[in-house]
Amino acid sequence: MALSFLDWSIIVAYIAFSMGVGIFFYKRAAGSTSEYFMAGRTLPWWVVGTSMVATTFAADTPLAVTEFVRGPGIWQNWFWWNQLLAGLLGVFLFSRLWRRAEVLTDNELIEIRYSGKPAAGLRLFKVGFFAIMYNFIVMGWVINAMASIAAVMLDVDKWAAVWICVAIAVIYSLLSGFWGVVITDLVQFVIAMFGSIALAIIAVNYAGGMDVILEKLRHFTGAHASIEANIQQVTSQLAVATDSLRSAELSSSLDGLKQQLSQTPIVNENTLSFIPPVPEAGFFTVAFWETPFSQFLVYMTILWWSMYNTDGGGYIIQRMGSAKDERHALAATLWYQTAHYALRVWPWIVVALASIVMFTDLSAHELGTKAAYPLVMRELLGSGMRGILVVSFLAAFMSTIDTHLNWAASYIINDVYKRFLKPESAFTNHETAQRHYVVISKITTVVLMIVAAYIAMQMQSIEKAWKFMAAMGAGIGLVIILRWFWWRINAWSEITALSVSLLMAIVFEIVAYVQTIGTGLEYELFGPDPVFFGITMKFHLKLLIIVPVSIISWVTVTFLTKPESEETLVNFYQRVQPGGWWSPIQSKITQTLQPVSKGFFGNWVAGVAMIWGLTFAIGHMVFGNWGIGIGLFVIALAGFAWMWKYTISKITV
Repeated sequence: MALSFLDWSIIVAYIAFSMGVGIFFYKRAAGSTSEYFMAGRTLPWWVVGTSMVATTFAADTPLAVTEFVRGPGIWQNWFWWNQLLAGLLGVFLFSRLWRRAEVLTDNELIEIRYSGKPAAGLRLFKVGFFAIMYNFIVMGWVINAMASIAAVMLDVDKWAAVWICVAIAVIYSLLSGFWGVVITDLVQFVIAMFGSIALAIIAVNYAGGMDVILEKLRHFTGAHASIEANIQQVTSQLAVATDSLRSAELSSSLDGLKQQLSQTPIVNENTLSFIPPVPEAGFFTVAFWETPFSQFLVYMTILWWSMYNTDGGGYIIQRMGSAKDERHALAATLWYQTAHYALRVWPWIVVALASIVMFTDLSAHELGTKAAYPLVMRELLGSGMRGILVVSFLAAFMSTIDTHLNWAASYIINDVYKRFLKPESAFTNHETAQRHYVVISKITTVVLMIVAAYIAMQMQSIEKAWKFMAAMGAGIGLVIILRWFWWRINAWSEITALSVSLLMAIVFEIVAYVQTIGTGLEYELFGPDPVFFGITMKFHLKLLIIVPVSIISWVTVTFLTKPESEETLVNFYQRVQPGGWWSPIQSKITQTLQPVSKGFFGNWVAGVAMIWGLTFAIGHMVFGNWGIGIGLFVIALAGFAWMWKYTISKITV
C-alpha cells in the first residue's frame, strides 16, 4: 500500500518531534545516572502513570488482542485482565514501599533486603533473567509486531522499515535517557489512543454498525456449529462403513462439508463471551482441563499472584521510584491500572470483531491472524488517516522499546558494571564516574537492541511468546510479595523460586522442540506445546505444574537455610517500614512512617470494583447492553469514592 504525501508528512513530523525531545533533554540526562534512569525523582503522577500506560501499549498489543478474539474469543483477554488483582497490590502496597526504598533499579533492593554472597549472586542472576532474557523476549515480540504491521501497511521491505523505527527509538533514548522516554510517552499515548478509537469507529461504520457486526458473528457461530455437527455425523458413519463404495461416497461427502466449513469465518461459540461457559465434564476429568473454562479458572486463581511482577514489575518500579513522593506514586499506579485495563482494550476488540466479518479466513496469509488488524487499517483508511494510524503504531512501538532499552541498561550498569566491574571508587570524583556510567549505558543500549531484533526474526506467535515469558517467571510471585512482609525470607528463597520456574519452562520448550523435529516438522520459537501421556501441555496446564513445584522448593530451602542477619533486617525495616510479620525486628526500631497495609483489603476490593466495573461497563455499552453497562459504571464510581475517602485523600508525605 502506497502512502500519500500527507501520510508521509505526518510520519516525518512525529519522528522530528521525537528527535527534538531527545536533543532538548540531552544535557540534563547526561549529568548523572539518577537523571538518566530516574528523571531526578521529580515527576508528577499524571506523567508517571501515562508513561506506564504507554509502555504497555505497544505495537504488539492490538495484534495480540486480535489473536485472542479471532481465536478463543473475547474471554481469552483474561490472560492479562487477571493481572489487575496483582496490579492493585502495586497501587496500595508496593508503590509506596518502592518510593520509600529509593533504589535506582528494583534489583538494587536485593542487597538492602539480603546480605552476603547469596545476595550478590541473586542480584547478578536477576540481571540475566530480566535485563537479558525477559527484555529480549519483550522487545523481540514488539519488533516482530511492528514488522507485521509494516508488511501490510507499507510498500517497503518490512524489516528495513522496522530497522528504521528501531534506529529512531535508540537515538532519542541515547540522547535523553528516561527524560526522553517519559515525555515522548505522553504524546505517544495520546496519538496511539486516538488512532485506535478512530479505527474502531471507522470499522463499525463500514460494517453497518455494531448491531450488524454482532448479528453476523452470531450467524457465523450457528453456521459453524451446524457444519461441525454434520461433519461429526458423517465421520461416525464413515468409521463403521464396510462397503468400499459406500466409504468412498461418505469420504466425498465429508470433503464437501470440510470445504464448506473452510469458507465459514473462524468463529467459535465463545467468540463474544466475556467469560467462557462452565463445562459439563467433571472437575477431575481430562476433558474439563481441556476446556476454555479451565484456562479462565487458572488465570483467576493462580496466574495473577504467582508471576514475577506481583510487586510491580521492573519498568513499573522504575516509574514508581521516579515519582516526586508517595502520594504521586500511588496516584500514578492507580491511573495506570485504570487506563491499562478499562480504557484502551475495547477499540482493539471492536476492530478484531469487525475483521472477522471483513476477512473470513486468514489461515493462508503469511502473517496469519496477526494480519487482521493492519488489514483493516489498509482497507478502510484514506489519506491522512493512514499516516495518523501508522504514527499511532510507531508511537506505541517506540514507547515500549525506549522503556525496555532504558530499563535493561539500568540493570546492566547499576547492578553489574557499577557493582562488580568498575565501582565509583575507581574514579577520581563523583562527576567523572557518573559521566562514564552514562556513556557505557548508551553503548549497552545499542547492543541490547541488536540482539532483540535478531530474536524478533525468529518469533512466529506473539501470544505464545507472551505465555513462554509468563511460564518462566511463574512461581516466584509469592516469595516476591512475602520478602516485604515476612522476615524469614532470604536470598536463597528467591534464587530457588526463579531457578525452578525458569528451568521447568525451558524443559517444556526443549521437549516441544524434540517432539516437533522428531515428526519431521520445522520448529518455531515458542510455537508448539509438548505432549505428555497423550495430554497437550497448554500454558495453563504448565502453570499447574510449575507453580506448586516452585513454591514447595523455595519454602523448603527457606527453612533449610539461615535467615538474614539481624543488622540487615533492621536496616531494611527501618528504611521502608512495611508492616507484616516482623515481630523480632519491629521492637528494635522507631516507627515513623504510615503502615501501608492499613485499610488495604477494603481499598483492594474497591479498586477491583472500580476498574473491572469500568472495563465491563464500557464493553456492555459497546454491545448495546445499556442497563448492565450503567449498573457497572455506578459500581465503578462507588469503588473510586471509597478509595478517595479512606486512603488517597489521607496519604501524608
